[in-house]
Amino acid sequence: MDIINMRDANTRLFQLVDKAAKGEPFIISKAGKPMARVTAVDAPEPGKVRHRGFLKRQMRVPEDFDRLGETDIADSFKG
Repeated sequence: MDIINMRDANTRLFQLVDKAAKGEPFIISKAGKPMARVTAVDAPEPGKVRHRGFLKRQMRVPEDFDRLGETDIADSFKG
């Protein structure tokens, strides 16, 4: 990820925003200290990666999953 100082970011703002919109995030720094991360609006948040279909077709949920063990639970409440 590129680190751009505040002055360069100010002069190249339109170019940098286009770059971020294409999926190339960057960090704006001030006096060498990172201040802001610029990413595309639809980019996933860091640390929140979602894996859709990770176990697709590897597991099956039975139709009566909400009633599994129903009789065992009822029996344990009967004195």
